[in-house]
This record gives sequence, C-alpha cells and structure tokens, in this order.
Amino acid sequence: MKLLLLLLLPFSSFAQTVGKIPAPTGFDRTAVTNGSFGQWLRTISLKQDKTVYLYNGQPKQNQQAQAAVLNISVGKKDLQQCADAVMRLRAEWLYAHQQYKQIAFHATDGTLLDYAAWQQGCRFQLKNQRLVKVCNQEQGNSKTGFQAYLELVFSYAGTTSLQKELVPAAGSTLQPGDVFVQGGSPGHAVIVMDVITNRTGKKKFMLAQSYMPAQDIHILKNPADGSCWYDENFGSLLETPEWTFNSKALHHWPE
Repeated sequence: MKLLLLLLLPFSSFAQTVGKIPAPTGFDRTAVTNGSFGQWLRTISLKQDKTVYLYNGQPKQNQQAQAAVLNISVGKKDLQQCADAVMRLRAEWLYAHQQYKQIAFHATDGTLLDYAAWQQGCRFQLKNQRLVKVCNQEQGNSKTGFQAYLELVFSYAGTTSLQKELVPAAGSTLQPGDVFVQGGSPGHAVIVMDVITNRTGKKKFMLAQSYMPAQDIHILKNPADGSCWYDENFGSLLETPEWTFNSKALHHWPE
C-alpha cells in the first residue's frame, strides 16, 4: 500500500530540487563542471505546492503550464517577469560564488547596470530619459542591497537588452543555463534548467519561466506530452505552453 501511494504522488512531492526531478528511462543528467551555472541550477529547491502565484499573492489564471515551482521569491512588485527571472538566476549564482564584478546587465537604453558600482555606493537615476550613475550612497554588499540592485535591473532591462547580452547558440551544444529569448514588446525568455542524454547521444532539456504579470518561476510542461522534458531536435519551432520560439532563439551566456 505504501508503495502504491508513492507511485501515485506527483514527482514534485518528493523531488526537492531541480536536479532530483526524474529523467525518462534511459536518460541521465549531462555532465557539468563543478561550480558551474548549470550545476547550481540543479540545486535550486522546489516548492511542494505547484500553484504559481503572482507578485500580489493571487494565483495565476493559467495553472496548466507548470510541472513544478522554484522556491524563489517573486517579490511584491510587478517586476520579476520573464527576462528578469533569467537575469535573477544568473545573478544569484554569481552572488553565491562571490563573483560580484561579473554581475552586470545592460538596461534597454544601453547603460551598464553593474553591481560592482552599486557596492561602491553608486545608484542609477533616470534623467532626461537616460539612466545616470550617481555615487553618493554608502558602500555595502548586503543581501538586502543586492535585492534592491536586482529590482533596478528588472525595472530597466528586458528581453531586448537580454538578447543583446547573449551569444547566438546556433550549431553549438545545448547546455544548462542557455536561454531561449525573443526580444521585443512583447518578447519572452525561458531558461534551460537541465539537460539529459541517453546512450545514443539524444538530448532532452528542461525549461523554466516567469511571465507577465510577475509570477513564481516555474518549470514548464511540454505541451506535446505533458512531461517537463523537451527534445533537443524540436524542429523549426519550440512550442512552450505560453510562447513559441524559433530555432534561432537559443543563446549562450558570453564567456
């Protein structure tokens, strides 16, 4: 009876982290470098509740898109949307590894919003439709200050600027941390959370997103089969529950 109950439980009830979400039979996690972004993504914990909530505490209208929900706060402002969630994960990994100088994103107007300057007491203010760096605050590196920096990035960066930050990945190997992005208004971005491979070299990958309005970051179901795994050879279009990307949308982070 206990075994039967376990079999009936959804995987998110016992898969405590992204890296413990079961792979299909015959597939194993693709090797990643210790300390890499891909390895860190696998350590992110999952909520037991698979409900996606908006920033205001209300449940998202569409509750059919997600297979699991990351245990990461969405905040209380309508800021952490699609590209913002991707940048949040990247920044959190760099912050956890104290790579503060690498935490930097361009605003849509081209201004470099670098966390190193923020640590030195600089802030970015909008003047004459341009962001201007003003250095008049105390230096610091608190988690609260880091979260305030991220809110600045979420306010002034988006899919258009994120796409410019990244490198087109056409013809290269798919890896955890890659991003499918289509810049624009509207645009969209989803991040590759994990990659698995079978003995013949066939790969599948897992995607996560936030969306509009700002909402919990969640693992996406594959509309084709209801699983959380997508085939690497998806053809000319990648169909996700709430957006369709073309094959040229895949990007890497620059070295």
